[in-house]
Amino acid sequence: MKAITLLTGLLMTATALTSQADEIKRIALPNSNFPISLAVQVPAQTELLFVSGLLADLHDPKAPKDSFAAYGDTATQTTSILNKLKGVLQSQGLDLGDVVQLRVFLVGDPAKGNKLDFAGLQEGYTPFFGSTAQPNKPARTAIQVVALPLPGGLVEIEAVAARKK
Repeated sequence: MKAITLLTGLLMTATALTSQADEIKRIALPNSNFPISLAVQVPAQTELLFVSGLLADLHDPKAPKDSFAAYGDTATQTTSILNKLKGVLQSQGLDLGDVVQLRVFLVGDPAKGNKLDFAGLQEGYTPFFGSTAQPNKPARTAIQVVALPLPGGLVEIEAVAARKK
């Protein structure tokens, strides 16, 4: 009887450890509430979806087609792209909470002396990640580039999402 109880306890412990090892682990930035993770650990047997770089949709159809005004400022473009990403993910049975990594490419905003608008990026980004409605935070890189393939584009975002099989 003791052997059965011991064996049951060992099996329950092993199951709990395996269960924890199979979870996606998001490592928070130390002493920070910034809406990104320092790192995200994705266990084996996890299905990954790689989403190509997405660009903003037209914001102001009255503005000249290839202008920054046509697609909006950095915050507007970020919001447009993250809504588009949400649609791509949903078409695959995923949502923004499944995103484990983002790469953000930013063009310097001519209205800001050709400097990247990090505050605008954060304004568009924070409603989607690390909020009460969607608390999961991906690992993220943001870099400034000279240009994007979309004339008038200030932001391009690519993503990796993960889910347990």
